[in-house]
Amino acid sequence: MKLKTVSLYAVGALVALTAATYALPRHVSTERVAVVQAAPEDVLALAASNSGFQTFNPYRTMDPDLDIALFGPDTGVGSGFSFDGKDGTGSQTVTDITDKSVVYAIDLGPMGQPTQSITAVATDTGTRVTWRVDADMGFNPAFRVFGLFMDSAMGPTFELGLDNLAEAAA
Repeated sequence: MKLKTVSLYAVGALVALTAATYALPRHVSTERVAVVQAAPEDVLALAASNSGFQTFNPYRTMDPDLDIALFGPDTGVGSGFSFDGKDGTGSQTVTDITDKSVVYAIDLGPMGQPTQSITAVATDTGTRVTWRVDADMGFNPAFRVFGLFMDSAMGPTFELGLDNLAEAAA
């Protein structure tokens, strides 16, 4: 084959591959659930506090050199922290609190702005805690491909966080 023909096939394949990424989901979620031996209000009190969150923050467990700077009120809407560590930099801010959940805005700069929540509901055996993140992968083809692996990448981190929470809330 001539170089021109091979080049045209290569460009065509690249265009087709890029176009195919737009068939991947734009909105992705990861969620983990655990039952902890603590009252829902105790779980939510930790989750709604910038210092309380640090007692179970899984990224601190994975990165002992993680730099954390608390900001805003100690608890409630506006409470948050910035972070800088081996897994990146950004901030997390409490944006909403109900009797069952705490919602956070995460700012990862060019990596995105996912929304995270921790929900705590009483059960017969303890408190069912759900840790969830929702992300919009936008139109970036690389982000959409990453979205396919978000659950396997973040799931173990949430599991560690839930284990830490079970200890901190007990």
